[in-house]
Amino acid sequence: MIPQLYHDAIIWIGDGTGLPDAILHIHAGMALLMIARLVTRRSFGTFIPWWVVVAGEAFNEIMDRLSFGSWRVEDTLLDILNTLLWPTVICLGVRLRPMIGKRAR
Repeated sequence: MIPQLYHDAIIWIGDGTGLPDAILHIHAGMALLMIARLVTRRSFGTFIPWWVVVAGEAFNEIMDRLSFGSWRVEDTLLDILNTLLWPTVICLGVRLRPMIGKRAR
């Protein structure tokens, strides 16, 4: 019941925005990253906001699995990539920035 309601909500968002699933995953990952940063007040470099994105994507994929009844491997891997790519780049960039600055001196 809950997985189907979740899936219906996701379909409603996709239909309402007209955006493809891949773009929605990119936006959701970035939104979760920013919200987690604001709520936790932790730097991106701590990776705590990134872990919130990981947890959100894991929840999404578990709901997909329960809704569809089986793993759709290619779809799942693309969803994970689209959701985590830019949050990962941002967190790594913030984390590595001090090291790069020290080498340049």
